Amino acid sequence: MTTPGRNTARRKPPHVLANAPFRKLWTAMAVCSLGDWLNLIALTALAGNLTAGSGYRIQSFAIGGVFVAKMLPAILLGPLAGAFADRFDRRLTMVVADVTRFALVLSIPLVGNYQWIIIATFLVECVNLFWVPAKDATVPNLVPKERLEAANQLNLLVTYGTAPVAALLFALLSVVTDLLGAFVPYLAARDTSLALFVNALAYLVSAVIIFTLKEIPKTGATSPAARVSTPSVLRQIVDGWRFVGRDRLVRGLIIGMIGAFAAGGAVVGVAKLYVRALGGGDPAYGVVFGAVFLGMAAGMFFGPRMLRELSRRRLFGLSIIGAGVVLAAVALVHNLAIVVMLTTLLGACAGTAWIIGYTMIGLEVEDGLRGRTFSFLQSLARVTLLLVVAVVPTLAGLFGTHGFVFRGETVYMFDGSNLVLLIGALLAVTVGLLALRQMDDRPGMSVLGDLVAALRGHTSPVPDSDEHPRGMFVAFEGGEGSGKTTQSRLLAIWLRDQGFDVVQTREPGSTKVGMRLRAILLDAVHQGLSARSEALLYAADRAEHVEKVIRPALGRGSLVISDRYVDSSLAYQGAGRALDPADVERLNRWATGGLVPDLTVLIDTPPSVGLARLGGAADRIESEPLEFHERVRREFRALAAAEPERYLVVDGTLPQDRISQIIHDRMREIMPDPVPQEAEDATGTIPVIRD
Repeated sequence: MTTPGRNTARRKPPHVLANAPFRKLWTAMAVCSLGDWLNLIALTALAGNLTAGSGYRIQSFAIGGVFVAKMLPAILLGPLAGAFADRFDRRLTMVVADVTRFALVLSIPLVGNYQWIIIATFLVECVNLFWVPAKDATVPNLVPKERLEAANQLNLLVTYGTAPVAALLFALLSVVTDLLGAFVPYLAARDTSLALFVNALAYLVSAVIIFTLKEIPKTGATSPAARVSTPSVLRQIVDGWRFVGRDRLVRGLIIGMIGAFAAGGAVVGVAKLYVRALGGGDPAYGVVFGAVFLGMAAGMFFGPRMLRELSRRRLFGLSIIGAGVVLAAVALVHNLAIVVMLTTLLGACAGTAWIIGYTMIGLEVEDGLRGRTFSFLQSLARVTLLLVVAVVPTLAGLFGTHGFVFRGETVYMFDGSNLVLLIGALLAVTVGLLALRQMDDRPGMSVLGDLVAALRGHTSPVPDSDEHPRGMFVAFEGGEGSGKTTQSRLLAIWLRDQGFDVVQTREPGSTKVGMRLRAILLDAVHQGLSARSEALLYAADRAEHVEKVIRPALGRGSLVISDRYVDSSLAYQGAGRALDPADVERLNRWATGGLVPDLTVLIDTPPSVGLARLGGAADRIESEPLEFHERVRREFRALAAAEPERYLVVDGTLPQDRISQIIHDRMREIMPDPVPQEAEDATGTIPVIRD
């Protein structure tokens, strides 16, 4: 017999890579991504080597030219190539593109001059514009719809995860080239030839794999949804800023993420110059290049996990500031080994900021705009990278090299690479401070104290009363008609059936004073109530609620289940009424004495669905327009993203029993004693109660 609330044993769906056609395509993508990164590293190294005897300034311009030639086609010709690629046989398009890239890359070490590097690089990227749309349009035809998200995650993994692999491979091939140079004169004169030969071979291998993939449909067999139709990058940026610029939180996230991206790009742009100035060769360049991306991967995975107790918004800003500080250290330190370690740390800070920002945007932006927002972000990041990698070497070349002389001896060299890295560091610190100021969700609390507490694994200190609660506090949050009231009652009944002392309460209206305040706050006749008055009345009800109901119950060791708490004010009055969230947070922190729930359950339901569930006359809050409720929902999701350890977010469109099961499973994790399964088996069906 199965147990309600527990996940029953069921057969897991096969992994997306069990799909043989997609596995072949994914392998080709991995090989091509490895080749693309290896191509970037090898060509910038080759440009630097060919102009090494022409002076620091010419060498800087040469490396910057390679970056410009590599990025420019995607910005100028991307939409045109995508439109053409969508009209051709996709399998044939990818095979021809791979063979063409193989020939072009193979020609670079054979011709061996800088002018051909620029021409071939530009042509390779033009061909790449046909390969990528054909690949993107093919994936939905090879993968079932329900597995498409997993497929896209694997695609991102090989797109960015192969960068450190390519960097280490380049370093290894450079060492091998140096060793073989004593026996093969051709390799001795061409430091990067072996890396470019391997790069060309990668494209040829991809062509063979794609050629054997017979399951790729021709363009006429695909659905309209799979067709590629992309506006220009600049148009995406202009249109994207129109709706992103209206939201303060999203605007802060975008600016912060681009700042972190630019900091990493600054290192990539001058890495070849800086490594040479430090006495390193091509192997050292590959290591420094790979350290950036290796650090980013580590930051994305470990950063948020290491500081679980720190607010996600604060961690976002602090990560960018940390990236700036580390970048300044990279600029000033003249020790190659230390620079490699600092570069890894820089990447980790940038990766932490990027993954937090990406996650929060996904939660903050409503469904209809999320795709455009991510498209805008990716386009802006692409243009930012182009500007950084093009301008940085050029600026470094214009500045040149200067030495500080003491008693006739040069004691410290300061060149253009040092300058641009310092400028990038200053920019990153400024952007981080702006993000921290705009997005701080714990005003009045020391950032340093908060960080130290998180490093020790403790929650941040908050003002509290002399009473120390011994029970457990669970709050339910959500929009109108979300199902939170029903679920809070079901949870209270379920816990009582297990033998727990449960106090079920709600806001507003759980005290005698609160009942009068509820009438004022929700009665439709009080439509003229100002936003500030509304916030103060809710805070007054909450202060009475905490003082008279919640704290006494927790002091007795009871389990308190509350339908709404502080986060409702942050969402409804902060976002819905457009009050300063810092003011709302300070008011409610003072009203509650800093009491925070042990768990907050957010029943996340689209407002259009929740409002349709309501029956009867709408109260003052329910009668607000849909845009108001959309803002409320976005703020709830942002709050959950900022403190994922305290929140349980449940899809409110799931069946009622499934929602209850998810909540029960989470409660078992945090209860001091396991909930007896036998008692749960005896629990009957609870009638649905409308919010």
